[in-house]
Amino acid sequence: MAKSQATFMKKQLEKNRQKKKEDKAQRKQERKDNPGSSDLDSMMAYVNEFGEITSTPPEK
Repeated sequence: MAKSQATFMKKQLEKNRQKKKEDKAQRKQERKDNPGSSDLDSMMAYVNEFGEITSTPPEK
């Protein structure tokens, strides 16, 4: 007698969940190893006299 499809699907779903969990842990580790530039100066944007957004502060 053949195995039930439900058993096969349960195994496939569990395998997919495990893979997703491993991928998430890998992405988390990569973010931890390579932190992005999160200082305030790199996030700052300025508007010049023409209304355009620039990354350099205006001259005073």
